[in-house]
Amino acid sequence: MRRTVKIILLVLLVVFIAIQFIRPARNVSNQVLPNDISKLVRVPDSVQVFLRHACYDCHSNNTNYPWYVNIQPMGWLMANHIREGKSVLNFSEFGNYSTRKQLSKLTGIANSIKDNAMPLSSYKWMHKNARIGKDEKAIIINWVEQSKDSLSAKN
Repeated sequence: MRRTVKIILLVLLVVFIAIQFIRPARNVSNQVLPNDISKLVRVPDSVQVFLRHACYDCHSNNTNYPWYVNIQPMGWLMANHIREGKSVLNFSEFGNYSTRKQLSKLTGIANSIKDNAMPLSSYKWMHKNARIGKDEKAIIINWVEQSKDSLSAKN
């Protein structure tokens, strides 16, 4: 029986080591593209700081990766999480959305902030600077409303 356990543990160790060589592509682009939300609507510095700290890792084309992403399967899980986040909202590609979709995404941002749905609790747990208070929420929601008015006026 003990020999079987040792063999199973050895196989698991070999598999764990082998999967370390299978790494997902990184979501890194240090450029601010012409379709970035900051190129379409005015984003105050206070809001931009919050977006970068609390949103851009999963909702843009540029992720700041923590150390544990180098250990698989954490890297795979994070890559999947980023892929899902970008499919819902990508600040780097915001200009590619229709005006109607842009307005809808902005409404979704405000609702997510109001409902404490975003940033995710698990993200805030690991990233202390992604936590926001009432005053910051009000600033972001106000910015969203102004941005919606600005986009509506352009079209």
